Amino acid sequence: MNVADNIKSLVPYPPGKPIEELERELGISGSVKLASNENPLGPSPLAVEAIKKACGKINFYPDGGGFYLKEKLSGLLNVSPKNIILGNGSNEIIEILLRTFLGSGDDVVMADQAFIVYSLITKAAGGEVIAVPLIDYTHDLAGLEKAVTAKTRLIFIANPNNPTGTSVGESELRKMLDSVPKDILVVLDEAYCEYVGRDDYPDSVKLLEEHKNIVILRTFSKIYGLAGVRVGYGIGSEEVVDYMNRVRQPFNVNSLGQVAALAALSDEGHVRKSIESNNLGKKYLYTSFEEMGLSYVRTEGNFILVEVGNGVEVYNQLLKEGVIVRPMAGYKFPSHIRVTIGKIDENERFITSLKKVLNTATK
Repeated sequence: MNVADNIKSLVPYPPGKPIEELERELGISGSVKLASNENPLGPSPLAVEAIKKACGKINFYPDGGGFYLKEKLSGLLNVSPKNIILGNGSNEIIEILLRTFLGSGDDVVMADQAFIVYSLITKAAGGEVIAVPLIDYTHDLAGLEKAVTAKTRLIFIANPNNPTGTSVGESELRKMLDSVPKDILVVLDEAYCEYVGRDDYPDSVKLLEEHKNIVILRTFSKIYGLAGVRVGYGIGSEEVVDYMNRVRQPFNVNSLGQVAALAALSDEGHVRKSIESNNLGKKYLYTSFEEMGLSYVRTEGNFILVEVGNGVEVYNQLLKEGVIVRPMAGYKFPSHIRVTIGKIDENERFITSLKKVLNTATK
């Protein structure tokens, strides 16, 4: 079979097994999933009600333009609907960006240990990846800028970064944007932006007024708890969004996802409770790691990267305890795991199981 060389070289994104299948294989029950940075409080109740009401109409194709959702986002963000593109999760927006603006042999600059999908889709699109090492687990903006070549078409900045949870501030981002050539798109992936607590977090939508080469990615999968219906969106200049819409497939965002996202945007109480729960869990896990003598990275997201020794081995042992986390060897952090911040009981179970696993390993 003839397969392009750039496709042959790819390693598929490693999906986690369903909880039910893991429990069957391991002979356990009542597992806690803290592996995929999902909202432990579940979806917005308003979104659930909206989905129930819309189920009787799924014989119809969805609104191909996402009119009502874009109108709502437009009002909240103070931008034109023409500045917004919807996607099947923000992952699809990444793919649309690369299919639109990347030619064969062009390159994309990104952090070496950022969201793995950036490099996967770049390679699949026939582009070259220029990976810049993190500094103190954080994006090196000056390094990203220096890595730009004559063939660079996009720069990806995950803010906060997955899997480290670190972020960059407005002044350093502005400095970079002022220096990067205006024909290079700077993609700000803000999937976890609602969780950020730092005061100098960039107002990226405001920055778009000055820098038309910015594209902002956001999602309903994280704080809104709608990961299962796959809705994300991008914000960019009208010109950039217009070109992306020429590549975007019709009906790419399903009707249940659209009504759920629209309702979730009005559920301020759910967002507030999610932030409060995350902050409470973060403090508990920080304290627990410090008491255990474990090194961790302070996070602006809803997950924490923590050093545990042999990350894959600890992951496997935690599975037997019914606690599912994410090993980080694929991100070149072989001694770390990434744990989603859960509800109080889930965090406590994770820490109890981690203590057991690490104590057994040292005996």
